[in-house]
Amino acid sequence: MNYVAPVKDMMFNLRHIAQLETLCALPNLQESSLDTAQAVLEEFARFNQEVTAGLNWTGDQTPATLEPATGVVHTSPGFKAAYTQFIEAGWQGLEHPQEFGGQGFAKSISAACAEMLNSANMSFALCPLLTDGAIEALRVAGSPELQARFLPHLVSGKWSGTMNLTEPQAGSDLSLIQTRAQESANGHYLLFGTKIYITYGEHDMSENIVHMVLARVKDAPPGVKGISLFLVPKFKLTHQGLVGERNDVHCVQLEHKLGIKASPTAVMKFGENGGAHGMLVGELNRGLEYMFIMMNAARFGVGVQGVALAERAYQAARNYALERIQSRAVDQSTTGPVAIIEHPDVKRMLMTMRAHVQAARALSFAASSAYDLAHHHPQTQVRQQQQSIYEFLVPLVKGYSTEMSQWVSSLAVQVHGGMGFIEETGVAQYYRDAKILTIYEGTTAIQANDLIGRKTFKDRGQVAQQLLVQMGGTLDLLAGLDCVQARSLHHRLTQARAAFEEALEFVVSRFQTEPRAVYAAAVPYLLLTAQVMAGWQMAKSLLAAQGEIKAGRDPVFHQAKVDTAHFYAEHMLTLAPGLAQSILMGGASVNALSAESF
Repeated sequence: MNYVAPVKDMMFNLRHIAQLETLCALPNLQESSLDTAQAVLEEFARFNQEVTAGLNWTGDQTPATLEPATGVVHTSPGFKAAYTQFIEAGWQGLEHPQEFGGQGFAKSISAACAEMLNSANMSFALCPLLTDGAIEALRVAGSPELQARFLPHLVSGKWSGTMNLTEPQAGSDLSLIQTRAQESANGHYLLFGTKIYITYGEHDMSENIVHMVLARVKDAPPGVKGISLFLVPKFKLTHQGLVGERNDVHCVQLEHKLGIKASPTAVMKFGENGGAHGMLVGELNRGLEYMFIMMNAARFGVGVQGVALAERAYQAARNYALERIQSRAVDQSTTGPVAIIEHPDVKRMLMTMRAHVQAARALSFAASSAYDLAHHHPQTQVRQQQQSIYEFLVPLVKGYSTEMSQWVSSLAVQVHGGMGFIEETGVAQYYRDAKILTIYEGTTAIQANDLIGRKTFKDRGQVAQQLLVQMGGTLDLLAGLDCVQARSLHHRLTQARAAFEEALEFVVSRFQTEPRAVYAAAVPYLLLTAQVMAGWQMAKSLLAAQGEIKAGRDPVFHQAKVDTAHFYAEHMLTLAPGLAQSILMGGASVNALSAESF
């Protein structure tokens, strides 16, 4: 169960996919150089390998607990001490502005660190992830006063943040939320209601917890147009900005879950004793708009969790396959049993895992690079274009990477055989932990519907077409390489690109006239789009790796990158035409049965 952070592969992606040398020339990113990134990643790798990774299994076996009488939640053994080390080293503030105490590094660097933290211990990593979302929301919508009072403490990690959307009767339909906010003295509000599925809603690691809560004020418009966002701290602040008396917000239950057991998932009650003191964030009735800022940050973060969990599962399977001796080689080249990694089907499983992880990682770096350009490029037009690209890629990173984590963690169990089904080997934990990734922060179907409606039809496929044009440039470069791997990838990516173009045209042309057929194909469309975009990143990786080999730099590592890209072409991109056909032709069969016929 040992974890070794893939720093070398992350640095490869920072150089060749995120283009960090270009990013660090932008305003406010000058300190995000390759040398700095190398130092940061190596130090954070050491922290996670030595501190958080060892708590992953024990946290699964000894989850957080609630004292019903006091409402106090005790996190898993070792978590509080690890969190103290985490914040003392300044890791919470990696990508956040220096004006609030952060380090101001590029998101591309912080995303690499987030992958490490989640690979090492996803339950632990959820606390910083939610805090990042609260910081984003306050940066965009918070008043100067709120920012001054709360952001320095959140950026330091001294205080943590949560996101309070879901209610028992509402589920994913936020138009049904009933939590109410009543205006009080000094422009403050009193909140009353119940929120469920609140990650780290109560815990003992941070000094204060800042809850970002969706609620309705009196006479607000119905539906989502009448939702406002409020900041509700666990402890009220004194006039000096210090932690004061306890607010009227309490954890009344912790959920018992399939996975991520060490992460306390709380049922939160607001206002059982007169009202929870809260402050309006931004303007009234614009809460959903602001909460989407948190959700988009969290959705990208959950996509990175998918990569992280798959990486950890792959490492476990690879290590086991290198050590487990069983059966002779199929070609009878040995006289005795061999390590199971020598068996072709085990290699197929490991290559499938490896290719999925590296493709999804590259896709996440492409998205983080677009984010950095959108936030730091001096030209408005470039910022707007890159923001559109980032928003297009987020549902792909979230949807594809999390679905992929299930496939990879399942294969990790399979590689272990019967031992994978035994909890003590640890690999079953990755399989259990993976399932939630396709559900929270918007299910795969919600990501797919977002991709269909907001990211494809809304602009009539313009962003997708821009990316296809850029992909064409990569294909031209690929055509100039004289090696079997490049020829294969060029051929398969060309076919996959054509399949995606067909699906794109179908979505744009049929969205209004045949919405049931289009939405029936939403998830296949997301998977096809992600496969093609990830395949494009693998083509960039192959080109870069061949250049490094030609220059004589680390030929073993870079040849493995070439061969992995080749495998992705032959085993993943070949699925694209079939996915396209299910999109173009499959709507009728999906919708054929009436509800009564099931």
